[in-house]
Amino acid sequence: MVRAIRGAIQVDANEREAILAGVTELVTEVMERNRLTTEDVISVIFTATPDLTAEFPALAARKLGFHDVPLICATEIDVPGALPRVVRLMAHVEVDRPRQEIQHVYLRGAVALRVDIAQ
Repeated sequence: MVRAIRGAIQVDANEREAILAGVTELVTEVMERNRLTTEDVISVIFTATPDLTAEFPALAARKLGFHDVPLICATEIDVPGALPRVVRLMAHVEVDRPRQEIQHVYLRGAVALRVDIAQ
């Protein structure tokens, strides 16, 4: 079965290392909490708020071993008053678990984005 996993993290600053560290933390948590390997991952879409321009979030996933997984980055809609410095992801994975067992991961300040599903 194909499942989609959502996640987000608020990073400390628009700096290359802050973005890479935050995305590494987010991707690692998504993979661990859902007991996944890169073989389970079909693709990942990353978005970043318009104030994050110092690095592509997908680079962190590549450094974690996502070498043959399709990845793409995009800019999140610039909504007035939105939480700043946020990287979001939507990972499409192939697993044999029901949807209710999927763990969506919201870290740091991004927990406020989806208190209904953040774990």
